[in-house]
Amino acid sequence: MEEVGERPRYQLRVAELPAEERPRERLLHLGPHALTTAELLAILLRTGSSREGVIEIASRLLRDHGGLRGLAAADLATLSGEHGMGDAKATTIAAAFELGRRLALLGDEVRPTINGPGDIARLLQAEMELLQQEELRLLTLDTKHHVLASTMLYRGSVNAAGGRVAEVFREAVRRNATAIAVAHNHPSGDPVPSRDDVAFTSALVRAGELIEVEVLDHIVFGRGRYVSMRQQRLGFS
Repeated sequence: MEEVGERPRYQLRVAELPAEERPRERLLHLGPHALTTAELLAILLRTGSSREGVIEIASRLLRDHGGLRGLAAADLATLSGEHGMGDAKATTIAAAFELGRRLALLGDEVRPTINGPGDIARLLQAEMELLQQEELRLLTLDTKHHVLASTMLYRGSVNAAGGRVAEVFREAVRRNATAIAVAHNHPSGDPVPSRDDVAFTSALVRAGELIEVEVLDHIVFGRGRYVSMRQQRLGFS
């Protein structure tokens, strides 16, 4: 008896949907907030494949990567290699996420003010929690704790970014800063500070006291979480 194979599943294309159900038309009439995440992603992708409709591709990408956060962390090679993608679609998605990150960094003011760890997180978390390598960032601040500059000082291996105290304060002095805050990420996703993180923070605080540059905080970012070392009294007396 001949074996009956699985029937190919019929894929309803966006063009076959009623006009009022198509993502692009829904966005035009109802605004972007009315669309699901998969529908918004489908608008960026534009077309499906012979095997999947564009909304199905968008839904699969979100599912396989654990949602928007995971999709934003995927590199171009990974995205390009997905079925129904390719370089053009992958670069479109990467560009959209980068625009979102840059918008988040702008904040509401031309020169944001740092009053607590939440302000540092608003400036840096969206970008830093997705990095594949560990990086050390420095925020230099004026007397009113307005941000003068955000500088990437080190990019290290997945395990560590070696930060030398002298390099941190050289940049602070160069910008005539009266206070600083530093932040780094843990690519593992766990923001719990290591012993080396605590030792480095303690050295920063001592050096800052000597040259009268206050160290406001050292933030460690993981995936969706962060730790304020000042709040935890790690490296701060």
